[in-house]
Amino acid sequence: MSRIGVLIADDAKEIADYFAAIIRQEEDMEVLALASSGEEALAKTKIFNPQIVLMDIQMETKTAGLDAIKQIREYDPSIKVIILTIHSRDDLIFKAYTAGAMDYIIKTSPVENILKSIRAASTNSLMLRPEIANKIMEESQRISEKQDKMKEVLKIMMKISNTEFEIIRMAYNGYSYREIAGQRFVEETTIRSEIYRILKKFNKKRMKDVILLLKEINFIDLFEP
Repeated sequence: MSRIGVLIADDAKEIADYFAAIIRQEEDMEVLALASSGEEALAKTKIFNPQIVLMDIQMETKTAGLDAIKQIREYDPSIKVIILTIHSRDDLIFKAYTAGAMDYIIKTSPVENILKSIRAASTNSLMLRPEIANKIMEESQRISEKQDKMKEVLKIMMKISNTEFEIIRMAYNGYSYREIAGQRFVEETTIRSEIYRILKKFNKKRMKDVILLLKEINFIDLFEP
């Protein structure tokens, strides 16, 4: 019986060694190599051609594992990558699956779950677990809602003058009306008149509601250096 070749990528040597020791106890599995970075995982994948790669997300960078998944999938789509991480954030789970991961497992999960995932992935019989499916759907919905808000704001911003945009930007960064007036060398009543026009365009009653909307989509950040 041929054994499942596994490559383990984790920048914490003790963790990589721990999972390697577990896998080596299984008669139908073998550890082909260990890697401590996304770049090393890709390089050793090309050398050892594993069936399965257990990949941490944050190694040399916060998204090293996700970047490596894409590169490994481009090199050989038949190689299955399983994310093995301490992070359970919905956005990371969503990004992992869209990058091409076959499964997403928390490192503190029972060992049996990890071994089961490896075997299922190797035979293409891995099913998306309900809790993961729910997280993906929730994140997808969040992204969709954010895109809708972005479109709404873009339509409004097309009607915003340069002066109004600068006032919005300063308010977004926490300046008071008096401080904005001082920065722009005008009376505070002038700023309040500009604010009134801004609120009408956004169909809001308070400037804090405009700022909240913009922060939800990180809109002003796109214009910051």
